[in-house]
Amino acid sequence: MNYNLAQQTFFDSDDIYACQYAAAKAAQMALLKEVCLSPKPGLVDINNCGSHRDMDLNTFMRSISAISPWLDQFYLYGKSITVAGKFLPNLRPLGIQCEQSMFKATNNVNTHKGGVFAFGLLLAAIGKLDNDQIALSYQAICDEVAKACQGLVQQELETRNSATTVGEKLFKQHRLTGARGEAESGYLTVRNISLPIFKEMMITGHDEETSLLQAMLYLLAYNDDTNLVSRGGMAGLQYVQDAAKSIIAIGGMIQQGGKQKLLELDQQLIKRNLSPGGTADLIAITWFLSQFN
Repeated sequence: MNYNLAQQTFFDSDDIYACQYAAAKAAQMALLKEVCLSPKPGLVDINNCGSHRDMDLNTFMRSISAISPWLDQFYLYGKSITVAGKFLPNLRPLGIQCEQSMFKATNNVNTHKGGVFAFGLLLAAIGKLDNDQIALSYQAICDEVAKACQGLVQQELETRNSATTVGEKLFKQHRLTGARGEAESGYLTVRNISLPIFKEMMITGHDEETSLLQAMLYLLAYNDDTNLVSRGGMAGLQYVQDAAKSIIAIGGMIQQGGKQKLLELDQQLIKRNLSPGGTADLIAITWFLSQFN
């Protein structure tokens, strides 16, 4: 598969499914921009594989190619919704099929399970808003997701006696709600932290990559990333948050040497086998929501 890393677009359009709907195209581009954003400490990017031994940039590109046809389906599903209470239960089968396509393309490597969950919800929400003839805005989209996911944490985390998945175990141990909590809040972390930073950086004349890296720094500093806790416990999360805050304190990406600090942090996270995968999903969501006023 050939792709232009600088422009984050594909040379050969036959390599990737061409999404039909504007929202799906934006979601596809968000996934591409996230993986190509560099340097991302502990994460796969154009520089290295981060703290991962089972995936690289090509794995992610295959994954995005496999996921892309389902992005249109998530949107069309939202346009078909007539009963609000059926939003989430009937969306799940589509999400599972999308995950199966991802795993087939990546030889059972989990590249985008969190992204499938998030963009399934976001695109279905947009489809429903379009069907209801409600003007699209990031606030309206997030409100629709929050409404669809109301009670999700209680239903899937609080009331379960056993803990089988990583997310369930981390909730039992540390009360971290992870991707479910973000969805139920209507992606409050993005709306309150990374999206305002990204927009402010863009408005003040910084390029998109620098702006996204600055937004990522704030996510690393303030997002309770369950992937970090899964790999390194609460101490691992605290280490990354403190390190990101120290870079922010000297200006982050605005100051000379900011990118070098990120590169150094990348090496430290690789050494500690830490990977902020939840933050990666929120970076993609940040760019995606920025496309809607």
